[in-house]
Amino acid sequence: MENLNIPKHVAIIIDGNGRWAKEKGKSRLEGHDAGYQNIKRIGKYILKRGVKYLSIYAFSTENFKRDEAEVNHLMDIFLLMFNKDKDFFVKNNIKVVFSGRDEPLPKKVIDARNKMAKLTENNTGGVLNLCLNYGGRAEIVDATKKIIADGLKSEEITEEVFSHYLYQDLPDVDLMIRTSGELRLSNFLLWQNSYSEFYFPEKKFPDFNEEDFEEALLVYNKRDRRFGDAKK
Repeated sequence: MENLNIPKHVAIIIDGNGRWAKEKGKSRLEGHDAGYQNIKRIGKYILKRGVKYLSIYAFSTENFKRDEAEVNHLMDIFLLMFNKDKDFFVKNNIKVVFSGRDEPLPKKVIDARNKMAKLTENNTGGVLNLCLNYGGRAEIVDATKKIIADGLKSEEITEEVFSHYLYQDLPDVDLMIRTSGELRLSNFLLWQNSYSEFYFPEKKFPDFNEEDFEEALLVYNKRDRRFGDAKK
């Protein structure tokens, strides 16, 4: 196990919270609560396993279209994470950064998010990139707008330069996991996932555990990552 090649950047689409709850006779809100607890549990494990960057698709730009009560509950979970549970991330030396737009997040969520980022900015035990009010297309549009605002000339714009204008300047994703068996990217890290390996376990996110991640690592290590080079 220790000889495995550990991906530098892992991304997870945390899918299946609602269906997990329905199967257990619980409400969708209870499913989101269980999903949040698993973000802490599996996130801690993944970063201690040697992964340097972990991106979590916590809330998409499209999720605001959901039922108002569900959206409000998710905002309350984020406030819990950023306020009451902040010591968890400090204790485990996790640096928390965020990807996504401010609007239309509630101001109290934005303020708590910013405090969390400031509180953990010097932590060295791995980076948790929470994608909150995030959309891959929106990120590319926003990066383009920043490039225009900075007055860059066309000949100055390279893929490397463009990457620096994304919400967070992180390495490309190596392994992208989507739980619950769904086979879609759903507008997640479109730029960063260009050459990532995809893994789609059937388990719904609240049940995705350490053993499941180890299985993902085994699958990842069996892949032949060619990056477009047919000679390999």
